[in-house]
Amino acid sequence: MNRSFLKIMVLWAALLGLFAWQGLWERALGTVLGTDQAPMFERQTLFQLTLEHVALSGLALLLVLLVAIPLSLWVTRPAGRAFHPLLSSLSALGQTVPPVAVLFLSLPIFGFGPRAALLALWLYGLLPVISGILTAFAQLAPELLEAAKGMGMSERQKLSLLEWPLALPAILSGVRTSAVLILATATVAPLAGAGGLGVPIIAGLSNNNLGFVLEGAISVALLALLTDYSLRQLERVLTPWQGE
Repeated sequence: MNRSFLKIMVLWAALLGLFAWQGLWERALGTVLGTDQAPMFERQTLFQLTLEHVALSGLALLLVLLVAIPLSLWVTRPAGRAFHPLLSSLSALGQTVPPVAVLFLSLPIFGFGPRAALLALWLYGLLPVISGILTAFAQLAPELLEAAKGMGMSERQKLSLLEWPLALPAILSGVRTSAVLILATATVAPLAGAGGLGVPIIAGLSNNNLGFVLEGAISVALLALLTDYSLRQLERVLTPWQGE
């Protein structure tokens, strides 16, 4: 376990160090593009944009988990089972609405800033987590649940000792999908006045500057890849019975 976490920490430190190496990016993009345009967005450093992007995405994912996990668990219990279809439908609806539309609809309420972006990212990140939890609990073997009931386990004991460990792999997979989706979707956040790596992408599209677009797009891709890898490693640590 310690080795896995150490490896992840080293990779993240290396990636953040790469983002902080502004000169390297300027030389690389300048060489590839070979134009007179500025190869990189100059109002903020790449490192600053990355920190903004990670903070916004991380907060959105935290809000997703705080809402999705308790609600999903509640509708799998007898007291909330009647709301199971409603929760599934509402979470699916969140992904049918484009995030840009949610941004502009929330602007009259929250105004320009990160709150409007957080709402859009939160709605977009709900479905994978809710779907993962509901699917995982639906696929639990009925005979195991009956055996737990026959052993005299309470609902709380069944949840903590049987259902949650068995459902954990699918739940973690949903969290990983949500995290990567939020990271990618956060590139539209600057349309609502938030920051992040979408800033150079949108500036590049507005000014026809490919260097700006590549700066943001490559950085987001690297973040998404490392996030996916890190969460996969976390899944292996938390669910060792799944095997390699």
